[in-house]
Amino acid sequence: MATDTHLKNTGAGGASAVRRFLLENGALSALAVLVVAMSLLSGDFLTTQNLLNVGVQAAVTAILAFGVTFVIVSAGIDLSVGSVAALSATVLAWSATSEGVPVWLAVILAVATGIACGFVNGALVSYGKLPPFIATLAMLSIARGLSLVISQGSPIAFPDSVSVLGDTLGGWLPVPVLVMIAMGLITALILARTYIGRSMYAIGGNEEAARLSGLRVKRQKLVIYALSGLFAAVAGIVLASRLTSAQPQAAQGYELDAIAAVVIGGASLAGGVGKASGTLIGALILAVLRNGLNLLSVSAFWQQVVIGVVIALAVLLDTLRRRAGGGAAPAATGGSGPGSGSGRGNAAKLAIAAVCVAVVVGGVSYFNSGSSGTSTKVGMSLSTLNNPFFVQMKEGAQAEADAAGVDLTVTDAQNDASQQANQLQNFTGEGMKSIIVNPVDSDAVGPSVRAANKSNIPVIAADRGVNKADTATLVASDNVAGGRLAAKTLAEKLGGKGEIVTLQGTAGTSASRERGKGFADGLKAYPGIKVVATQPADFDRTKGLDVMTNLLQTNPDITGVFAENDEMALGAVKALGKKAGGSVSVVGFDGTPDGLKAVAAGTLYASVAQQPKELGRIAVQNAVKAAQGKKVDSMVKVPVKIVTKKNVADFS
Repeated sequence: MATDTHLKNTGAGGASAVRRFLLENGALSALAVLVVAMSLLSGDFLTTQNLLNVGVQAAVTAILAFGVTFVIVSAGIDLSVGSVAALSATVLAWSATSEGVPVWLAVILAVATGIACGFVNGALVSYGKLPPFIATLAMLSIARGLSLVISQGSPIAFPDSVSVLGDTLGGWLPVPVLVMIAMGLITALILARTYIGRSMYAIGGNEEAARLSGLRVKRQKLVIYALSGLFAAVAGIVLASRLTSAQPQAAQGYELDAIAAVVIGGASLAGGVGKASGTLIGALILAVLRNGLNLLSVSAFWQQVVIGVVIALAVLLDTLRRRAGGGAAPAATGGSGPGSGSGRGNAAKLAIAAVCVAVVVGGVSYFNSGSSGTSTKVGMSLSTLNNPFFVQMKEGAQAEADAAGVDLTVTDAQNDASQQANQLQNFTGEGMKSIIVNPVDSDAVGPSVRAANKSNIPVIAADRGVNKADTATLVASDNVAGGRLAAKTLAEKLGGKGEIVTLQGTAGTSASRERGKGFADGLKAYPGIKVVATQPADFDRTKGLDVMTNLLQTNPDITGVFAENDEMALGAVKALGKKAGGSVSVVGFDGTPDGLKAVAAGTLYASVAQQPKELGRIAVQNAVKAAQGKKVDSMVKVPVKIVTKKNVADFS
């Protein structure tokens, strides 16, 4: 009888231990469920190469998140880390290449830049009494602006001696993963073994009590935010090393991923709770999600939905763990009252939430994988799907793939060169027969394309070329020629005289640079045309409306507008009102459906049509030929044409 009782107690104790482990490690449990789910859903997931890919893709977010951990533990927030990372990398590249500063000194300047930005954040919060949200939001804008000013909106080549941080050791071990591990160990050491680490927990737990106990809270906050800036600088250097160039628009939105990783990892936004291991797990959850969804061919639009849902579920796991903290204790001491029941109930909730994670991922992959069961798999990474031009390119590519019986996987890089590098890395690891890439940046995509070259996977460049790597063919319109055509059309409409404004696309993108250059070159033949203002509107219709409205206040007598895409042109038309198509002629670029409707209506004088569906269709044709080992032309030009009211019916 005694033996039976002992066995029962042992079994109960084992179950209690497992339950406590699940309750205390909600994020780790969620990560384990995700890994198991992805492994079952994709045979390409649980391979050594792909797991290394996940590590590389988590590295930058994790390093940023380690720095944000310090701030969140002390009950603060830092929204500036993405911009600070971009600024630090830009300072390094600019000083080492443009100014001839020794590389070692350029690295010190980059790190010092990150620390300085963090120090300013800390000063604004501690001595300026600004809420951390406002102070770091201001730094987000300042750092991004300085990055654009220094780089003039164009990527800057990164020094080769620093770019090794984005390479591998021995041909297989990624250096970014080693840097991530090193920064994680430093974070754990600071939090657990140093005076400043203990101060973070004290300030986050109760700032007033910490101050009354003799802690110099203001000085400690300066150090805390400076540490966040330091980690952001390291993340920026690693990111630029992967891309072999400093991108002024790099790491946009990464601050949100960093904060999500910290919170998913168990930290509390109220402060006083958080650890380095939890932050690492949070970053890995995000990386596993993105990697797995790419491998499962989940629609680019659905990926955003899945990631949001799983983040919410992961945080729910953590919330349940915290609520169960008080109830689990009695069970540990052998009690069988409410505490034990509460522990079992919360464990059940944890299991249900974990199953929800698997169901969401599995369900969406099942209904949206688009797999046709064919042997020819082609990956296509588009710079963005938040633009009608690229949506049409996708439609043309998908139509051709369906007709040819090809399994086409389309991903959305969201104008993020780093995210595109991850997607191409996943395509390579998945063993695609060929890859189509519409680069966010022609230089930044080079390393990923070279990796595909090593794996003997042919790469097709679409709309924009790839630098410093081999592509089977380039299928593109000539943006420079299109810009010249737009200048000629607008100048002739104005009779060679007048004042005009130009609306630029997203700073740093090759499309904006090339179209702007072509337009400027074309205007040289018309000295009577004067450009009175040039402002960016980021290829966005709403921003085009706002910018044009502002420009009209100081330039009410303009007679022409050139916008580097139809979306901005349509925004300008809205701002001009009755002037559009009357006293002011507007020329756009792309020939989108909405743009063609405006041309037919007479509000938009002309658009340079690139025929994006044809571009996507031809890209898939060449990708299939290259995958089959057939010869393809090194360059396929899709002609651009000017569309006016006279010929718009031919395009509509």
